[in-house]
Amino acid sequence: MTRKSRSARAGFFFELTAMERIAIQGVAGCYHETAARRYFADREVETIPCMSFNELFDRMAEDRSLLGIAAIENTIAGSLLPNYELLQQSHARIVGEKKLRISHVIAALPGQTLDEIREVHSHPIALMQCGEFLKTRPGLKIVERADTADSAREIAEECLAGTAAICGAEAAEMYGLEILQRGIETNKHNFTRFLLLADDSRAGEFADTAHANKASLVFTLRHSQGSLSKVLTVLSFYEINLTKIQSLPIIGREWEYRFYVDVTFDDRLRYRQSIDAARPLTSDFRILGEYAECPNPVL
Repeated sequence: MTRKSRSARAGFFFELTAMERIAIQGVAGCYHETAARRYFADREVETIPCMSFNELFDRMAEDRSLLGIAAIENTIAGSLLPNYELLQQSHARIVGEKKLRISHVIAALPGQTLDEIREVHSHPIALMQCGEFLKTRPGLKIVERADTADSAREIAEECLAGTAAICGAEAAEMYGLEILQRGIETNKHNFTRFLLLADDSRAGEFADTAHANKASLVFTLRHSQGSLSKVLTVLSFYEINLTKIQSLPIIGREWEYRFYVDVTFDDRLRYRQSIDAARPLTSDFRILGEYAECPNPVL
């Protein structure tokens, strides 16, 4: 059963199922779930927890009706390089993106105070992002966990007194923890970009050429002088804006690289012309997705 649903991010219509099932990396309350629910802010969604990105892509391969949402880059920690390869090797297409402001809290069992906390649990990147706060609490034992929200869940379910989690406010509230301090991230300009993924068989449901102004491309280049420069010159000639370029080595092919490129455009015809002109200069050229660019969140 399908129905028309207005997308909160762009203000146009998609034909979607009555409830979307979305694979996320992490447990309920994690930032991936927050991104999924905000992307479909006007809809009911069911999130499918996965404890790794490999599991997320495996679940999508097993059940091609599933959507997925996966972080691809953070303004402080940089790109999530393994996810580029997982995407390239999969049947998934990028059909949208969501940029989320990442603001961490420290939370513990109700009634605890900061002075009573002896141990703090969280994902290594979250711990890194809160380094300045942690320096003000030098006696804390730092324990790395696989997920921010799962750290909160574990503290709540096991009633771990003297232990706090660094997580999102949604996770703290979901698991009944008391927020001891908000906004403990060192850099307030902490944003993560998430990709909304759909199997090839479903990608057409999200196609909207009238609003799509961004594309993610992947290609390899011949091992010759100026090969990348030629591709970039083509994009520049057609006034295509290069917003990101990421290279990764090709395993088994020494000193050869696969390039992942994000571009934005105002004129779809010129974008298509640029693709036609660039393709013969590359090998293994693939469009990973065409979608509407998400505006930057407000601090």
